[in-house]
Amino acid sequence: MRAETIGVNVARVQWAVFVAASLVCGLAGSLYAFSKDNISPEVISVSRSVDGLVMVLLGGIQTLTGPIVGATVFTWLQDTVARQTDYWQALLGGAILVLVIAFPQGIAAFVGERFAEAE
Repeated sequence: MRAETIGVNVARVQWAVFVAASLVCGLAGSLYAFSKDNISPEVISVSRSVDGLVMVLLGGIQTLTGPIVGATVFTWLQDTVARQTDYWQALLGGAILVLVIAFPQGIAAFVGERFAEAE
């Protein structure tokens, strides 16, 4: 509503961002297929979609850096826990559950609030 008020064509900006994101996703998929020399349907599973959602929830929804922080934490947790035990999926789920309960707004929002309070 604020952008519309100052004269920004919101629909045009949304479409431009959608097209830009589609181009980046297409490029990422092409590079992934090129690096693996092939692609199979297992790569596009429901669990991959859930991984992306968990990354965003861990980092924080209403912050710009939240998904980046969430992806970093999720990937680090997955790599670290998978090396430690055969039951890595259960431990990873438990760790994510603890993080989501401890930081309901996301990790990036929590850190941002702490820095704002310190000033």
